Parts: sequence; C-alpha cells; structure tokens
Amino acid sequence: MPPRKSSKKTEKAKTTNISNAYIENAGVVIDQPIVNTIETNYMPYVMSVILSRAIPEIDGFKPSHRKLLYTMYTMGLLNGPRTKSANIVGQTMKLNPHGDSAIYETMVRMARGNESLLYPYVDSKGNFGKAYSSNMEYAAARYTEAKLDNICAELFRDIDHDTVDFVDNYDNTMKEPTLLPVAFPSVLINYNMGIAVGMASNICSFNMEEICRATIQLLRDPDADISGTVLAPDFPGGGYILHELTEMDKIIESGDGRVMVRAKYNYDQKNNCIEITELPPNVTVETVIDKLTALVKLGKLREISDVRDETDLGGLKLTMDLKRGVDADKLMNRLFTMTPLQNAFKCNFNVLIGGAPQVLGVKPLLLEWCAFREECVKRRVYFDLQKKKDRLHLLKGLEKILLDIDKAIRIVRETEEESEVVPNLMIGFGIDEIQAEYVAEIKLRHLNREYILARTNDIASLKAEIAKLEDILARRSKVRDIIISELETIIKKYAKPRKSVILYDVAQEAAEEVEEVPDYPVNIFLTKEGYFKKVTPQSLRMSGEHKLKEGDSLQYSIETTNNTGLLFFTDKAQVYKSECASFADTKISLLGEYVPAKLQMEEGERVIGMVAVNEYVGYMLFFYENGRVAKVDMSAYETKTKRKKLLNAYCDKFPLTALFYIKEETEFMLKASSGRILLLHSALLTSKTTKDTQGIIAMQLKKNAFVSEVEPFREGTLGNAYRFRAKNLPSSGAIPRDEDLGEQLALDLFGENKE
Repeated sequence: MPPRKSSKKTEKAKTTNISNAYIENAGVVIDQPIVNTIETNYMPYVMSVILSRAIPEIDGFKPSHRKLLYTMYTMGLLNGPRTKSANIVGQTMKLNPHGDSAIYETMVRMARGNESLLYPYVDSKGNFGKAYSSNMEYAAARYTEAKLDNICAELFRDIDHDTVDFVDNYDNTMKEPTLLPVAFPSVLINYNMGIAVGMASNICSFNMEEICRATIQLLRDPDADISGTVLAPDFPGGGYILHELTEMDKIIESGDGRVMVRAKYNYDQKNNCIEITELPPNVTVETVIDKLTALVKLGKLREISDVRDETDLGGLKLTMDLKRGVDADKLMNRLFTMTPLQNAFKCNFNVLIGGAPQVLGVKPLLLEWCAFREECVKRRVYFDLQKKKDRLHLLKGLEKILLDIDKAIRIVRETEEESEVVPNLMIGFGIDEIQAEYVAEIKLRHLNREYILARTNDIASLKAEIAKLEDILARRSKVRDIIISELETIIKKYAKPRKSVILYDVAQEAAEEVEEVPDYPVNIFLTKEGYFKKVTPQSLRMSGEHKLKEGDSLQYSIETTNNTGLLFFTDKAQVYKSECASFADTKISLLGEYVPAKLQMEEGERVIGMVAVNEYVGYMLFFYENGRVAKVDMSAYETKTKRKKLLNAYCDKFPLTALFYIKEETEFMLKASSGRILLLHSALLTSKTTKDTQGIIAMQLKKNAFVSEVEPFREGTLGNAYRFRAKNLPSSGAIPRDEDLGEQLALDLFGENKE
C-alpha cells in the first residue's frame, strides 16, 4: 500500500514545529545582573522622560508645549484668524507622535479660557473648562477654536534669523526648534509642573513686570539684589499671599521653598453669607465643598447651614450660608486652618540647563536666561551681518559695471554660449562668480545708469550698518542694551497689575487657631446597641422616659461637661477617640446618634464600653471571664497627634466581662457563675503601660466556671465582707451565706422566689 500523501496544512505544521525546536536558548533561564538590566533597559527610559518630556528648559517649555506652539506658528495662527482645535491637533502630530487627546489637553492648559496660566499663550474660543473646577470639562476639539495669543510674538521673535538650532522631527520630514528664542523670561512667568523619574519640577508664576525689571537689574549688575523687585509669586487664580521673608529668600536664592496662599472672600451682610471668589493654586471648588461637608458631618463646623457652587459666566463664586450671629472673619480664620481655602504651594525650580537638570532659584535662573538670550541676540545680529555683507558684496560688483555699461552689454551679446556669460563678465570687470551671476540676472530694462546709481547709493548705508553690527558683536554691553530695550518694550505692551495680593505680617494670623468649645454641664448616655445621647440638665429635668429601640437598654450614664473627651471601646479590641462637643445636644425623647456610624467604625463593630476623660490620669481595668484582670495606665491611650482610632486597646485573647476607668484605687466585686464572690482591691494589681497586656489571674475558678459580673463594691452590700476580700492573688473568693446577703444582692443572685 503506497504511503498516504500529507496535506499542505500538515506539512506546514511540521515545518513550524521543526523550526521552533531549533530556537536558540528557548526555555532556558539565563542569569543577568540587575545592574546590566537597569543600564540597558531602565536608564534610557529615565533619560527620555527627564530630557524629552517632564522637565522644562530655559525657554520655559516642555517639548510638548514647544511642538504645539511652533506648529501653530507655522500654520499662520499668530496673526491669522482662529481655526478649529482639531485642525491644530492634527498638524501637531507631525512633530509630536503622541495621541490627539494628549496634544489637545496640552493646548487646553495653555488656553485663555482655562485660566491655568497667568499669561495665556493660546487665544481660545469655546468651552475650554476651568482650572478651578474638576467638574467643568472642556469641550471636544471639533467644537472649539484657537489661535496664538499676541504675547506669542515675543516667543518667536526672529526665529527665522538663526537665533536657535533646528533639528529633524521624529520621521526626518520636518525641522523643529530645539528651543524658542523667547524675548522675556517665560520660564518664570507661567506655572509649570512636571513629574519625571526620580525628580520633579514645580515652578510657580510671577508677575511679568517684576520679573522683567529684575532681569534688567541683573543685566546691568549680575550681583544686584532683586528681593526688592520680585516681591512674591503671582498666581492666575489670585488669592492672598502670606509673605514670609525667610521662605521668599529661599525661593529667590535656591528655588526651594513654599508659598502660603489664602482664598479671597467677601461677607454679604444682607444675605448673611460668605462668598469665595478666588482660590489658592491647585485647589478646586469641589475639593473645598467636600471638605466643608465632611467637617459639618463630623460636627466640627456648626456655623454653616448650606454651601453651594454659584460659579457662572462672571467667574468663580462659592457661597456659604451662615447661621445667625456667626462672626464671618473668625469663621474664615478657622476655615483657613481646616480646609484647602489656605494652601501651600511647594516650589521646586528644576530646569534643564544645557541638557542637565538643575534646581535654581529665581536669581540664578534669570542669570541663565540672560546668557541664553545673549546668545540668541548674537546669533540674530550675526545673521543680519552676514546678509548685509552679502548684499554689499553684490552691490560692489554692480558698482564696477557702472564704469562701462556698454561693455557689459557687449560681453553678454557677443558671448555665443550661455554658460560662458558669467566667466566672461568675471574676466571683463574683475569680479567674482557671485557678483557676475547677480549682474547677469539683471533685467535688460534695469541696465541703465539711473537704476545702477540708485542701487549703489545703498553701499554707504550698508557699510555703516555693518560697522554697527560688528560693534555690537564685539561689545557685550551692546548686546545687553538690546535685551534691556526689548524687555522695556514688552513691559509696556503686556505688563498688568498683580492678581495675587501680598499680605505682610500675618504669621500670627496664619497660625492654627484652636476652636473654642463652649463648656457647660451635660448628661451623657450610651445604650447597649450603641446609641449616644448628650442632654443638658435643663432638658433632662423637663423630659420623661428614654426613647429606646426595642430590646435596647441603657448601659452607661455619666454627668460631665461638654468639653470632655470620650473613649469608645469596641468588641474588636479597638478604641475610638472623640469629644462630647462633637455630638449634638439632643433630648431624652429621641434615639440619639448611632456611635458606630458617627465614628465610622468597621462593619459589624460594636461599642462595649465608654469612658469620659479630661486628663489621661488613672487606670483602665479589664476583667475577663477566665478570672484575669489587666490594669493599664491611662497614659497609654494618650496621643500627641489627633488620632481617632487606636488598635490593640486591650487583650482580645480572652472573652471580656467588664471594663472600668478609675482615677483612684478602689474595690470591685467579682461574681462567678458558680456563685462565688470575690472582693478585689485594685491596689493589689500592678499597672502596665502596654494596652493589650494579659494581666494576672485574680480569681481562681473551678472547671467550667467563669466571671459573670463585675461592679464597684459599695459598703453594706455584703455582710461579713472580710470573708470575700482577697489577701493574696489569685483568690477563689467565698460562697455567700444567708447572713452575708443583703436584700438586693439576694435578688441578683437567686431571683425573687428565694425562700
């Protein structure tokens, strides 16, 4: 029987299997030093992020910003009409190979409508969102329009005069500038933030006039003190800057410091409300509202009855309705410490200088910009100089023709071959090839004395201009004078008043104010189900019975004051710290506040005990069913920070029967399920500072017996009390006789039918 022919599909599969079998090192694990992996894989990525993405350069732009603005410049959007943003995004992708959404978001942040920049670079039309609101989303690129703002003329000044270097784009089809020849220190004029790998940059914005004036100072004297000129940052959102001389000096010298900014508000007496009209940088309306709402829910902010966002076409407005009799200024001073209405801007002036990241202060950064701008001006002057020299060279050749125009015409007419015209002119008049080429291209109608004399009259003015340009290149002071003149012009055209107002000598006001808690007598109650009531004595006298849920009962009742601290112990061996003042006054006829929800306890967590404490003195006693007793020093629950929850509040290895807080040593009566009673004095116990200590065995129990109840001992409760007192620990206690039992104790132990 002949062998069956395999199909083409089978042959292909066999070929594939055979080829896979010979893959080199397939399935072999090769050890590779992690240092080599980092050098070959990770470090190139790190350098790419730092140099080509996240850190701005001396012109104040990251590559994504620069590519977008240059694309708009080449599209004629500096002086022309606006065009659809989608068109701009599409053209930018020729230089920036990232997605359209990333490019459009970059443009949104630079747009006038977004209000992110102090001096916007994009003149926008349409909805570009707002920097102070996370809910106000910008419209899609197909709906909005944009062009370059007028100030961009200073970014691209003389860019066509070889002022900066150009490189190929990512596919070598276009050229793009490595830097923009900015005519003012844009690196400090607008906010710029970037996060690289292992480093970041956070540059705040400054007022243009202040920065330009300081730059002029440094151009005239590099050692000048600019602290009197650059007063403080200036943010696009306005607000009040709390001037701190030490921090400002650090920002000017090292570029590392912080600026405290407060929101601007006004009090509407007619409607009894506060209107927030300006916010600190990087703070949104939604963030403030969320924080205010949380404080109200926690009971820490009772002066506000309502808060709402009333932002409209007129600008930002966050309104807070106040309750009657509230002092608006005092409330705002509290809110400045409790909410983002006062926020710190952390400065980190990290800039790429010559391809290397450096953290520089305002003054060193301006000096670097001056050096950069000097180079741009020198290159521009040199470019103009070469153009004028070339023009002069051509005119000198034309001047020689003036001596004998007929000879020039005769040479051209009598030359048989076109290629010989230029060489014959060179020989006939003693000029070089460039000059002869220029003469040969002159139209026949211009070969007259009048035209040639008019052209050659420019020679004198050209020589004067060339001498002037050469003098500028030879003298650094001349270059600096040009920069100063340009800065003065920019100040006149674009400078505007500060948006952020500077407040001096407010360090004391800025300090955190302690909320004044009104102190008055209160009665507090806690039920077994975890409901808390705080009732004033007057309300208590006028009330009837407690309102409780079915099956619930009162567990704790304490007379104290409103500023007393509270510790809530739970069945998960945790303690939650709170204050009486954080709970609202209520009535006996109401259920009260549910503590697990109020304190945001874990799901299923239950309150088993409450302690009212003003000072952390005394002891906590924990009685366990197995007869153990733990005595913990109260200082173990004291914290320096405002922590709301402490773990391991007591030992959870054994079932807990009861817990008590004592300020002084006292005696307790322990009842066992076997009927035995033990009187235990707390002085016999040694205190521990460890919260979850297991304590010691105080009551010795028989098999299957357990401590069922513990209460403070009151004289007269037991007859012959000496029989039950523990002299040494552990102690078994004693079984009470009839003569030892008072009426109430007999009822507790044996019920009403005891005979």
